[in-house]
Amino acid sequence: MSGHRRLTVDRIACDGRGLCAELLPELVVLDEWGYPILVGPDVPDELLSEARRAVTACPVLALRIERTRPGRT
Repeated sequence: MSGHRRLTVDRIACDGRGLCAELLPELVVLDEWGYPILVGPDVPDELLSEARRAVTACPVLALRIERTRPGRT
C-alpha cells in the first residue's frame, strides 16, 4: 500500500528528553519545557532513515511513523 508517512508524538507517553529533536531537527523542535513540536508531520523520503532512527531511539516509545493513504490527513 502506498501512501505518505506521518510523524506523530504520543504526548502522554513523552517525558521531554528531547532526543527526537537532536536526531531529527528538520522535523522536531522543542518547546520551552523540552517537549517536541512537530515542524511538519509529513516525513519526506530523504529524511525517512533519520526519522526511523529517532523513532527507534525514543526511550519511552512516544514517537511513531504512521502511513496514511493518499487523500487522507
